[in-house]
Amino acid sequence: MSEKNYDVIVIGSGPGGYVCAIKCAQLGMKVAVVEGRESLGGTCLNIGCIPSKAMLHTSERFAESVNHFESMGIDVSKPKVNLSNMMKHKSNVVDANTKGIEFLFKKNKIDWLKGWGKITAEDTVDVSGEVYKAKNIVIATGSDVVSLPNIEIDEKRIVSSTGALELSEIPRTMVLIGGGVIGLEMGAVWSRLGTKVTVVEFMDRILPGMDLDCAKEMQKILEKSGVEFKLSSKVTSAKADKKHVDLTVEPAAGGDAEKMKADVVLVAVGRKAYTDNLGLADVGVEMDDRGRVVTGDCFETNIDGIYAIGDVIAGPMLAHKAEDEGVVLAEMLAGQTGHIDYNLIPGVVYTYPEVASIGKLEEQLKEEGVEYNVGKFPFMANGRARAMNATEGFVKILADKKTDKILGCHIIGAEAGTLIHEVAVIMEFGGSAEDLARTCHAHPTLSEVMKEAALDAFDKPLHI
Repeated sequence: MSEKNYDVIVIGSGPGGYVCAIKCAQLGMKVAVVEGRESLGGTCLNIGCIPSKAMLHTSERFAESVNHFESMGIDVSKPKVNLSNMMKHKSNVVDANTKGIEFLFKKNKIDWLKGWGKITAEDTVDVSGEVYKAKNIVIATGSDVVSLPNIEIDEKRIVSSTGALELSEIPRTMVLIGGGVIGLEMGAVWSRLGTKVTVVEFMDRILPGMDLDCAKEMQKILEKSGVEFKLSSKVTSAKADKKHVDLTVEPAAGGDAEKMKADVVLVAVGRKAYTDNLGLADVGVEMDDRGRVVTGDCFETNIDGIYAIGDVIAGPMLAHKAEDEGVVLAEMLAGQTGHIDYNLIPGVVYTYPEVASIGKLEEQLKEEGVEYNVGKFPFMANGRARAMNATEGFVKILADKKTDKILGCHIIGAEAGTLIHEVAVIMEFGGSAEDLARTCHAHPTLSEVMKEAALDAFDKPLHI
């Protein structure tokens, strides 16, 4: 096999792509990954999940020092934000993670084909003029920012999530267009650092697609911290000059327009599959009406030997979903039988408190005619939460009324993104609320809120 021939070429080095490549290499395949960025890791590691979590964490610590240290007996002088050092911390975190992927590539003998890839035949990829052959090609190019008509993103005054991670100064005012996950996370960062944040959301609620009770509670918590909301509203224009952005906001259903002004506007209305300049139309790869690659049960496209995973195909645009798909596809290419249950992919909003969700929503169960019990328990009634001054929120567990099988779980509260995995494991094995409730939980821990909510689903909680 020559140097330019591979068993698998993966286009894209994000969570789906690099994990797929590593698993393929572990299973004995010769693997290359095409990546045009200067660093590996895709959107997630470079301009998405990882840097945003670094900013969320540091802004949380700042807010805690301002609002809670004194009440817990810690006297400090008034904290100040050093935005330059905060950005350095973010960059160091990103650098460490991307270099970690480079190390894993070397460890697993994966070639990095530096440049932008284009599929020219079912077994051929052109990378910046160099031609490579592969038995299997995996499209893992991820997603890109969705823009709005008549609103130009300049990444200075009108920014996407990428620009929101690179602001050189703390804006006095910011308007978020979109009340979904990305907008609320970025809005939370700058709000904690002193920015007056207003969210403009087209729907009549925030966090569409997540539990409605959790969404309502999150809105109350954010409003308490100073964030304002304009629901059932749309931005029809946004014009930037050197210092401000002038916006026009109208009711979603039609009506009188309102003028607004902000230092920065963040456009966070979603993401779209990235399929530009990949040569997919030329080789005949089928796409759906949303520009995503159409795949079958084994991630295969309609062209033999070409596969796709992650944000570029249907399903939630989540890094861990892409990772699982990458592993399953690698196993299938090796002749094994992979498995992924799309009902059991957790979703997390990394605000403070966090919101986490898995399985069915109540609205879905009602539509399906499923009879279910609701078990609910507040963080306020948990001893560890009180000790941590983290009493906001609750756990909600949905269990089948007849079998007690857990059908879904929705959490808003401290460390919700970690706690949700208790239910993920239980649900993976078809477990019941009673199974979770009768599992001994260490005391005092936040995890006891899970036990108590499970108790409430089939019997009665002990501590409320």
